Amino acid sequence: MAQFFPDSTPGPGPAAVSVTAGSVAVCVLWGAVRARPVRRVRQEFRRPDMTVTVVAGDLFEQTDAHLVVGFTDTFDTSAAGGLVIHDASVQGQLTARRYDGDPALLDAELALALAPFTPAAREERERKPLGKLDRYPLGTVAVLGARPRLTFAAAYSRMGNDLVASSGVADLVVSLNRLWDTVGRYARSDTVAMPLVGAGLSRLDFLDRESLLRLILMSFIARSREGAVCRELRLVIRPADLERINMPEVAAFLRTLATGVEGA
Repeated sequence: MAQFFPDSTPGPGPAAVSVTAGSVAVCVLWGAVRARPVRRVRQEFRRPDMTVTVVAGDLFEQTDAHLVVGFTDTFDTSAAGGLVIHDASVQGQLTARRYDGDPALLDAELALALAPFTPAAREERERKPLGKLDRYPLGTVAVLGARPRLTFAAAYSRMGNDLVASSGVADLVVSLNRLWDTVGRYARSDTVAMPLVGAGLSRLDFLDRESLLRLILMSFIARSREGAVCRELRLVIRPADLERINMPEVAAFLRTLATGVEGA
């Protein structure tokens, strides 16, 4: 049009500059919003009626939820200067924030909760110099505390006599299935929050954070199709792990699972 009406071409006047600056500002703002990491995704399911949430945050600040905390098959609690249980681990934080930093208080509750279970084996002190000696089957869940905030202490890894915990995908799947069974008995109508169990364990290192998250989600949803487990499962991700997880992809993954469940 400019070649036919040359006088109609806007010059570099104040109005044109203002429009250009405004357009640039909008583009920059939109880009900033798009670049900001997604910290929370939520998906509702109809059959059964439940919600799955993945959120970045602090597990122990989920005051409206029961908690899942991973343990080894020996249910060790003593930090022993970080040789057995690291203070910064989820289990170490459980002792610090739920039991006033006193492992003896946690041990007393564990002893009561594990009383109905028979150990699968017992180590000799010569072979395992630190920590507990009784070994329980993987998938054993000790229910600690009292309502409205229970703690599901789930054994999903093996504590080696060298004090290195390890687990495999098959072990984790079995342990998760037994965890869901226990949660279904105690918290079917409630919200349950859990961390990304298995992250950093040897023999699970080949699974990145997002693959591990998807494994947990698939396990929960598959089990929920057999019967309700809980009203909401909330996967709480450490903020430092957000850069390793594509949250929009997780949201799309959950939508696909929800569509599959409802269409089945």
